Amino acid sequence: MSSKKPVHEIRLGRIKAAVWENETDNGIRYGITISRLYKTEKAEWRDSTSFGRDDLPLVEKVCHMTHLWIFSHSQGGVVQTVAASGASEADDF
Repeated sequence: MSSKKPVHEIRLGRIKAAVWENETDNGIRYGITISRLYKTEKAEWRDSTSFGRDDLPLVEKVCHMTHLWIFSHSQGGVVQTVAASGASEADDF
């Protein structure tokens, strides 16, 4: 078992994404694992990679937030935000 830790974690409720950094010949690549936290009958915390129907909205949100984090770190920290008017530079395309 590896002692390597994730470079970032995002959690919403019981759903958690861990971001893993992997150095390759082509630069840094990011991978993720998604898990659901739960308590056993003995009140011990465990995690699972199985999700129920009601977990899926949070899984989607955690995936989106994780994608934004990875994108910002693989683009040198640049993330475009939408202006208050609702227009952005991307609207010009």
